[in-house]
Amino acid sequence: MEKSEFRVLIKHYFLRKKSITETKERLDKYYGDSAPSISMVKKWFTEFRCGRTSTSDAERSGRPKEVVMPEIVDKIHGMILDDRRMKVREVAEAVGISTERVHHILHEYLDMKKLSARWVPRLLTHDHKRNRVTISKECLAMFNRNPNEFLRRFVTVDETWIHHTTPETKEQSRQWVSPGERAPKKAKVGLSANKVMATVFWDAQGIIHIDYLEKGKTITGEYYSELLDRFDIDLKQKRPHLAKKKVLFHQDNARVHTCVVSMAKFHKLGYELLPHPAYSPEITLCHAHATTHKPQKTVGVELSPSHFH
Repeated sequence: MEKSEFRVLIKHYFLRKKSITETKERLDKYYGDSAPSISMVKKWFTEFRCGRTSTSDAERSGRPKEVVMPEIVDKIHGMILDDRRMKVREVAEAVGISTERVHHILHEYLDMKKLSARWVPRLLTHDHKRNRVTISKECLAMFNRNPNEFLRRFVTVDETWIHHTTPETKEQSRQWVSPGERAPKKAKVGLSANKVMATVFWDAQGIIHIDYLEKGKTITGEYYSELLDRFDIDLKQKRPHLAKKKVLFHQDNARVHTCVVSMAKFHKLGYELLPHPAYSPEITLCHAHATTHKPQKTVGVELSPSHFH
């Protein structure tokens, strides 16, 4: 029920000489939680005792609404499109109206709002975007020709940091203390000092090969080339059905992946490299499935002390 209708009922009980308590009880009985509060009933009883007869809201004082002219709306729209960062105060000064009216026009007439820019890895050009569409269509067409065969031959790779320490939680650090003793302290462990770079190769069936980079070393073209040889050995052992099939190999566009040494190794191994759009980490299959195909238990088992020295 609307507020105005409750006011009519309150006025009805007031004219029938009912008390505030009786009125509240009757409203609660018939309308339950939707009934007005006791303070609202008291307010309107006071209004009626003072001679008020209307149950409608009184007219509020203030400036009358000004007519919004279409030419003003168009002018403001054009100014905003010319400079998206323009302030409301600047628009109001240029047009000669109040900031409140500018706000009203922007929100109610133009349905616009001001948002902060968000960080992205790179602003893509039209060529980048067109390349994304072209390459995505090529890969999709390849998949649609024979989905099962595509998944049998598809292999992908990605690098990731593996932390080999498990930080103690706040709950785990709780200790019993006697009266007057201070709370225990512990030093903060820097995760950056306890991690190792892992290169993981996998397909639809699971992980094929994992390589852990020794501390102090970096992945170069030569290192990646040698890593591909080690991966190829595991691939032939774990996926014998690919012995006479060309591997569909997918990777991102990291420099070590696309350098001359790495490309020569792919040619020697006979892999077919699937294209990947430049600056497109969010559509990299590695990133999309990394958490699914890199179980922490498997990684932990294969770690050896030599990797941390």
